Amino acid sequence: MKLVVLDGFTLNPGDLSWDSLCSLGDCVIFDRTAESEIVDRARGAKILLTNKTPLRAATLEALPNARYIGVLATGYDIVDVEQATRQDILVTNIPEYGTKSVAQMTFALILELANKVGLHDEAVQQGQWSRSPDWSFWKAPTIELAGKTLGIVGFGRIGKAVSQIALAFGMDVLVTAGHRPDDLPRDVRWGSLDEVLAQSDIVSLHCPLRPSTRGLINSERIAHMKPSALLINTSRGPLIVEEDLADALRRGRLAGAALDVLSSEPPASTNPLIGAPHCIVTPHIAWATQEARTRLLQTAVENLRSWLDGHPQNAVN
Repeated sequence: MKLVVLDGFTLNPGDLSWDSLCSLGDCVIFDRTAESEIVDRARGAKILLTNKTPLRAATLEALPNARYIGVLATGYDIVDVEQATRQDILVTNIPEYGTKSVAQMTFALILELANKVGLHDEAVQQGQWSRSPDWSFWKAPTIELAGKTLGIVGFGRIGKAVSQIALAFGMDVLVTAGHRPDDLPRDVRWGSLDEVLAQSDIVSLHCPLRPSTRGLINSERIAHMKPSALLINTSRGPLIVEEDLADALRRGRLAGAALDVLSSEPPASTNPLIGAPHCIVTPHIAWATQEARTRLLQTAVENLRSWLDGHPQNAVN
């Protein structure tokens, strides 16, 4: 049974083993696949695995032998699920693997904005401390998180994990989401989106990308935020209208932002947030610890094995 991995490099650049996957079929693994190469590479395959290589309706129609698509991620919008269903192709995803890693990265970004570790390390490496007349100096003010309000937009697994870390730092946690949970944790307050934006010292986005959340953070909503506030996004880039955020940072309407995701990835060099003042951008790495990638690959193998055994799990259609 032919099994094709269309874009395996991001998941496994060489530090993991494909052996458990390859034991399930005649396995062909490509690091990357251009959209124009998909049909030739996947022709005859019954099983396709993809991370970000799109499987659109026309592509699937050209692959009549396909019966299983495993998405190597949580989001599966890169697959035309309706077309897959019409062709009797099962689609699975990886619903949970990186909660702790993404929560950790969220606080790495918060702490970088709060303590400016990179800025001060750079100053030391450049000799500024050696030349200083004082035993301690700082390039910019730092802030203490204890007593600050962290607003969390979206309160699923990652949002809850972030709230636990925030409470350990002594922060006040204020959350909002599409639906208020019945089991809101103790010491976590609930509010509307407007209340979260207006009252928070730091706002962290953890909501899914849907039509209702696309462009959620725009100039109008930024106007509700404190000028001293910080914005964190480790969720999805299109949650933010990037031109509006860049403009707010330039005009001092926000004190800073730290983003692990952008609207288009990799971004164009003209993206307004690259080079924007007081803005940190990392290349979508929150999910990518070795531990999280190991869990992802293990789940992908379990998904496929379950389907082969006639008991599919994590199906999205």
